[in-house]
Amino acid sequence: QVQLVESGGGLVEAGGSLRLSCAASGRTFTRSVMAWFRQTPGKEREIVAAISWSGTETYYASSVKGRFTISRDNAKTTLFLQMNSLKLEDAAVYYCAYKPYTYTLRTNEDDYDYWGQGTQVTVSS
Repeated sequence: QVQLVESGGGLVEAGGSLRLSCAASGRTFTRSVMAWFRQTPGKEREIVAAISWSGTETYYASSVKGRFTISRDNAKTTLFLQMNSLKLEDAAVYYCAYKPYTYTLRTNEDDYDYWGQGTQVTVSS
């Protein structure tokens, strides 16, 4: 089992920045891909960004490209999401996701095996 714990969410003004972290523990694997998803009430969960095992491949949703940066520290099995120029529409619960046994980038939530409990991001005007 893999446990994922997100942190770093909170309240920020539009235009501001936040950095989310996701710490993986338990039976973690060096061969894994990770991602951030987000969800707002009444909407389906959507991918925000994903990163390959090596960190050399990344994917960003078009709505966040150029503003958000995903990264990972494999030595510490930690995933990050640097969020800059936040907009009102970025407000959501952000989830960390983890898929072991693969090097290949994944963007579909059904591909991920482990999920964190989520961290709330609120953006004020």
